[in-house]
Amino acid sequence: MRLDGVTVWVRPKVPVARLLWLLGYAKKPGWQVGDLVSYLPDGELVPLLADAYATQAERAIAAGLLQGYRQVDEASPVLRGRLRTDDQLRRQYGIAVPLLVRYDDHTTDIAENRILRAASDRLAILPGVGPATRLRVRRPRHDLDVTPLTSGGSLPAWQPTRLNARYHDALWLAELILAGGAVEHGPGGIRLQGFLVDMYKVFEDFATAALGIALAAIEGNVAAQDPNYLDEASEVKMRPDLVWYITRHPAAVIDAKYKPEKPWGFPDADLYQLLAYTTALLLDQGHLVYAKGNEASRHWRIRNTGITITAHTLDLQASPLQILADVDGLAARSPPPSIEDHDRRPDGRLRAVPPALATSERNCTNGK
Repeated sequence: MRLDGVTVWVRPKVPVARLLWLLGYAKKPGWQVGDLVSYLPDGELVPLLADAYATQAERAIAAGLLQGYRQVDEASPVLRGRLRTDDQLRRQYGIAVPLLVRYDDHTTDIAENRILRAASDRLAILPGVGPATRLRVRRPRHDLDVTPLTSGGSLPAWQPTRLNARYHDALWLAELILAGGAVEHGPGGIRLQGFLVDMYKVFEDFATAALGIALAAIEGNVAAQDPNYLDEASEVKMRPDLVWYITRHPAAVIDAKYKPEKPWGFPDADLYQLLAYTTALLLDQGHLVYAKGNEASRHWRIRNTGITITAHTLDLQASPLQILADVDGLAARSPPPSIEDHDRRPDGRLRAVPPALATSERNCTNGK
């Protein structure tokens, strides 16, 4: 961040290469940092991110700018495409010319190119970008002669397809640069420029993506940010980070928390939150996933409820392979991978059956 001529660097507790891997895995599970850059220098986030973006942007547009169809509404002296009859009658009051028409234009001025142009514009003014990288960032900016995005507005929507596959890596980096935390303040006596990454959001997105893949591989399906209600009148909303469903019933609820240090009141508020989730979803167990710090893995048995809340930790200093192995181990310690009627208590809540014991209990129930 550059503030009135002074540059301030806020360094994450994890290596920058690891941070990029966490960011990328949430967007594209299975990818490695080497997919974007051929080297991993020990440095700051912004230079590495800018170099990665410049490389991917060059690759994306090397074969020419992507073209697509964009819907255009305009006034024309001749009929082109379709006449907007309602608008013509309401706005023109029977006047024949100009005609209000709508047509699909095959152009390079599409969402994908506009997003790349906006990311290039942003990186061109960020502090910390070296002269050589800044020059590389500006080259695609001149090639991308498209409508600039409105400052502060939402990004245009795009869908990954086979046709725009060569743009995918450049686009997710561009979205990170634009939506993830680029800040700029122009008017006033102090000029502020910078780029910030919210580690809470990074860890939450990664844990949700990685755990979702691990749980779905066992059985059932998962729902991230699953919309639900705490009360019977459906007035109090709740959105757990991840809910694991088996045979259309909730089997586990998981919330990710990036708290390597112990803030005031830790972990009381997290326990209250998971208690609400488990109660509303009729579960005996809730799971908290923390970034490993001062708090060790442990569990709490809630009085008068039969509910157990377990806190797990992921060591972000470990290698990517080890982190994913830890995620798989965490998924294996979740509730039983198969749910039948006898796995539920009379009130409908799941019984907490360790996976290793689930098979023997079912055999006993079946009279074997």
